[in-house]
Amino acid sequence: MITIDELVGAHPFAAGLSDEHLALVAGCAQNVAFDAGAMLCAEGESADTFFLLRRGHVSIEVHQAGRGPIVIETVGSGNAVGWSWLVAPYRWTFDARALEPVGALAIDGACLRAKSFEDPALGFALLSRVTQELLGRLQSTRIRLLDLYGEHRG
Repeated sequence: MITIDELVGAHPFAAGLSDEHLALVAGCAQNVAFDAGAMLCAEGESADTFFLLRRGHVSIEVHQAGRGPIVIETVGSGNAVGWSWLVAPYRWTFDARALEPVGALAIDGACLRAKSFEDPALGFALLSRVTQELLGRLQSTRIRLLDLYGEHRG
């Protein structure tokens, strides 16, 4: 049987973490599953978890009045979902919905924040990974915006 430590260590987000740091992250993790259509998180609710996706796809959505949910990105296996656990006031700023059955590691944000305060090297390692992930997402958004609006510019 595969352990949580092994699952965390196999996820791309954890690549390069020391064995000690992997054990600290794994100590805050649990293996979870979501059915298609299930919400991993909902805008405005308490952000106390982030997810390392192991299988399946998740849509990242925002709501527009009168229009309902708008998908801003779709992510899958190997990606992480949810950074709101890292920044006060720890509230989700988007929805994340399983598009199909999803397997993930749910990482307790409060647990990980506490461990990061105790071990600043862990905090830096995690923040570096989050920043890298966010930069990739911003680049993807930039490309989508150029595709949408690039040909209409003067």
